Amino acid sequence: MLEHGGRLSAASRRFGAPAAGWVDLSTGINPHPWPVPVQLPVHWARLPDPDDGLLEAACMYYGAELLLPVAGSQAAIQGLPLLRPRSHVGIIAPAYAEHARAWRRAGHAVSRLEFAHIGRHLAKLDALVVVNPGNPTGLRISRAQLLDWHAQLASRGSWLIVDEAFMDPAPQESLMSSQIPSGLIVLRSVGKFFGLAGARVGFVAADARLLRRLGEYLGPWSLAGPSRYVSALALRDRDWQDGARARLRRASRRLADLLAAHGLAPDGGTELFQWVRLAQASLLHALLADRGIWTRCFSRPAGLRFGLPGDETQWCRLDQALAEGLAVLPAPGAGA
Repeated sequence: MLEHGGRLSAASRRFGAPAAGWVDLSTGINPHPWPVPVQLPVHWARLPDPDDGLLEAACMYYGAELLLPVAGSQAAIQGLPLLRPRSHVGIIAPAYAEHARAWRRAGHAVSRLEFAHIGRHLAKLDALVVVNPGNPTGLRISRAQLLDWHAQLASRGSWLIVDEAFMDPAPQESLMSSQIPSGLIVLRSVGKFFGLAGARVGFVAADARLLRRLGEYLGPWSLAGPSRYVSALALRDRDWQDGARARLRRASRRLADLLAAHGLAPDGGTELFQWVRLAQASLLHALLADRGIWTRCFSRPAGLRFGLPGDETQWCRLDQALAEGLAVLPAPGAGA
């Protein structure tokens, strides 16, 4: 099982390259990205300029006063565990696997926790990592609940880290604010909503001291000049953002309805993907891949995450592949 979405070359090696090409639904990235200009007035021979307006555009977009631009939220995920002494870290599971991997690699004790049981574990944690909305489940945790957890954690010097990679379609639910209190760390990215995953641009909101420490660890020029330029333009484009939110809501509802029509009513989702818990997830994943549909397969718990098709041809191919794949999918327990 591949560690991340995408990687169509690996998918082709495993399943063969489909004649009609892949319909890549594995990443949860907006299939209609912000339109990058063909010509970028970027000086390739110059070092990236930290005063190029990116930070101002990001602060305005997120409503934050202090932010640290990073090379995608992945850079922060890997860097933050190095800024704490050995700790007991809880992660609401299932979640993006890189969080647990990074904390374990840095020598911390990591516990997978269920949302319903956080209360009984909170007093023992030095840090709690929450992906909100959840990836892959789409679980949404209220701002009030998160702020209550933060207050309990911060009172003894512990951290609450909230990864909001899929939050842009619903900014009113974000913990971003003009003043981020000590002990709260919020991660954002332009990869999903803006469809600019290849730019590798993200932002960290936290108190000034923590941002300074993380910035010193990451070093200068963590973002390439073209990525900075494009991201600043996208963050300022309010008309595109409003239109994208409306389009994503419609597409997400359409995807949920399509899956339900095939007997796969989603168990959760966001504006950018739908999540189906399924004991035979790996089998259906392979059957769909044989038909050129690339989904994201998970094992704990077993399920498939479906991103949004990008055009009518892709919608039709998904519909047909689901019908064909489900028709030959063995019943649970068959042959056992």
